[in-house]
Amino acid sequence: MVRIRLKRVGAKKHPFYRVVVADQRAARDGAFIEQIGTYDPFPNPPAIKIDEEKINEWLKKGAQPSESVASLLKTAGILPKVAAPSG
Repeated sequence: MVRIRLKRVGAKKHPFYRVVVADQRAARDGAFIEQIGTYDPFPNPPAIKIDEEKINEWLKKGAQPSESVASLLKTAGILPKVAAPSG
């Protein structure tokens, strides 16, 4: 199964995340199919940059977002746009 999830990068005690599309069996920081955004939790408010077109494409193909990515999408206001037509 293909998942949309976070890949941790950045320094020790200062995480920075990339939102990636990866196979469910791949390691957290391992191989991925495509990078579709970034998430920086340190600024106030946290910086969330996600390519809406790519998210929509992958969701239509059947990719499942992880819980953390789903909450980021809700915060960014992307998930309600996607969930409304299919529901």
